[in-house]
Amino acid sequence: MSPSDPLDFLDTVDLTEPAARPPKRKPQLLDRISIYLPVLLMGVLALASYWLLRATPGPEAPEPTRPLSSEPDYFMRGFSVKAFDADGLLKSEVVGDEARHHPDDDRIEIDNARIRNMGDEGRPTVASARLVTTNADNTQFILEGDAVVVREGGVGAAGQALPRLEFRGEYLKVFVDPERVVSDQPVTLLRGADRLVADSIDYRGDTGVADFKGRVKVQLLPR
Repeated sequence: MSPSDPLDFLDTVDLTEPAARPPKRKPQLLDRISIYLPVLLMGVLALASYWLLRATPGPEAPEPTRPLSSEPDYFMRGFSVKAFDADGLLKSEVVGDEARHHPDDDRIEIDNARIRNMGDEGRPTVASARLVTTNADNTQFILEGDAVVVREGGVGAAGQALPRLEFRGEYLKVFVDPERVVSDQPVTLLRGADRLVADSIDYRGDTGVADFKGRVKVQLLPR
């Protein structure tokens, strides 16, 4: 058999011997790093989250409520304000030189004011003073300086005749509902042709009774 014969090659190879294995490769540094890389990444993310939490500003503390100023926040000059009922009838009218609104207690001051209010019985009540101060819902009026309140006469709900009433003084406090006129300073009451002067007054329109205190002078004219 010639040397180039394939069978001759098989005679030189021992098939019973295991094949030669490649030599083992020593672990490289990159392999070791790849094993711990997830742990390192998680640590870096944890540190980044902690830094971000520390760097993020906390919520701002709510500012304390500032007290409302007593200085006027708006003005009206040379004004006239009217209010009407559902039927379009005039219920009230306020005229003044200047009005100032104070936000601390929601009051309004009016210089040289004239207020006209129509009662349930259709009788007008007119008030005027150099300074009028009213509350937020216009149920109380304080008149100072040449204060005058006039309630015109007429016929009451029961058909009785109601006289004209006029209150005069330097200070009058008027309540709308129920109707009431109060003053702790000298006041003059004109009731029809009668005249009453007292140091103070408390008049209630729902009962028609006036309570006078201090020195009282009464001038009654014969009917």
